[in-house]
Amino acid sequence: MIRWVVFIVFVLFIDFYAFQSVKTITKNKFIYIIYWLVSVAVIFNVIYSINSIGESRGLSQQVMLAFGLLILSFSPKISALIVLFGEDIFRVFKLGFNYFSGNTSTNYFPDRRAFISKMALGLAAIPFSSVLYGMMRGKYNYQVIKHTLYFKDLPNAFDGYTLTHISDIHSGSFDDEEKISYGIDLINEQASDVILFTGDIVNNTADEMTPWIPYFNKLIAADGKYAVLGNHDYGEYVRWKTPEEKARNFQAIKDIHPKIGFNLLLNDSVYLEKGSEKIALVGVENWGTRFKKAGDLDLASSKINKEDFKILMSHDPSHWEQEVKTHANNFHLTLSGHTHGMQFGIEIPGIKWSPVQYIYKHWAGVYKELGKYINVNRGFGFLAFPGRIGIWPEITVITLKKK
Repeated sequence: MIRWVVFIVFVLFIDFYAFQSVKTITKNKFIYIIYWLVSVAVIFNVIYSINSIGESRGLSQQVMLAFGLLILSFSPKISALIVLFGEDIFRVFKLGFNYFSGNTSTNYFPDRRAFISKMALGLAAIPFSSVLYGMMRGKYNYQVIKHTLYFKDLPNAFDGYTLTHISDIHSGSFDDEEKISYGIDLINEQASDVILFTGDIVNNTADEMTPWIPYFNKLIAADGKYAVLGNHDYGEYVRWKTPEEKARNFQAIKDIHPKIGFNLLLNDSVYLEKGSEKIALVGVENWGTRFKKAGDLDLASSKINKEDFKILMSHDPSHWEQEVKTHANNFHLTLSGHTHGMQFGIEIPGIKWSPVQYIYKHWAGVYKELGKYINVNRGFGFLAFPGRIGIWPEITVITLKKK
């Protein structure tokens, strides 16, 4: 109860502060009523939706939409608040100047200037339009990102070998069949030799993926499709009635993968072969510094040789930082996801930034350390916030080349 009181007080304070710019520009009482009705409705929609989680199976589309509407309403007010706070600092200094300069006017504290309030509202339009675009279009704005990576010990037969890397499908968030179909077609258009998926096929429960199975089983790759599990695939974020119910859901999630033609690697490995040459594909269960640690590198690579060229699939990039890059087995290339690039940031030539970089050292794209590579996919789907701003859903195509 206390947390909701704190939440309501905090949000209403921001609402009240931003409301001052509206008051400065217009005296229309009808606009005032609309402003506060919308603000209060957004707040209580969030409270109602979150309280309903206990009756559902984790993070539902209703909760995500409520969260999205809160951000849509809140972010422009934060922008307005920054401008208005600067104006209030000016007004305080003006008050002191008027008082100590012997100004005989009784109005020591100046009114807010209308042009500053208009500036605040103008700036507020930027985050509002960005969030609105992110929710309406950005979440399905698929980007194909291509990398060519060079290795001295790549077998000759695999020179030019291509793989498509996708991650974080989060099927429980999908709400547009046409856009998902387009994303699937875009993956197939890359015509890669193999398709590799690095986990989080659902948000919470296996049935989230059921309506999307006919779409994802259309994915085609000459050398097959392989997958590992992510932290959301274990049903850790649901209030299960019994341990047996949780176990049944977990088995159902594992059973989804063969239904869409994916070979699920659970701390296991396979060889991809070209003629008489081969490379090892290793898949571990989820391992993260902040999440479930089920991955076992030694077990996963127990069937392969130390001198093999190895591609590792591990959902959480913190695994690479903590264990993989210094492991006795030389994993040449690691594929991860998990971060989503926080679904918010800036990626333009010369600038690559997201708040998630303060949590994860490797959060989007290709990194090289100790002669080894990791690619962190920004995710195919979305979670919590039903949109993407600046960090778009990604289909990665990696070409392996002999150095």
